[in-house]
Amino acid sequence: MLKYYTKTTGELKRLWTDKDGVVSFEYIIVAFCVVAAVAAVFGTGTSAGIGNALNTAMGHVLDAFAAATP
Repeated sequence: MLKYYTKTTGELKRLWTDKDGVVSFEYIIVAFCVVAAVAAVFGTGTSAGIGNALNTAMGHVLDAFAAATP
């Protein structure tokens, strides 16, 4: 039982001092803010602007993929 306690305590200390997860979480927050800003500027509708351009581009990609697959 002492062996498991010692191992668990060591792993918890390692996780507490590990900063890699914090950096990854910060990148996720920054990416979310960028996506929110783009959505606020260009809107989320697909009838005009960037939404229409993305739908058209995805349509071309999917058409080319469908034509290329037997």
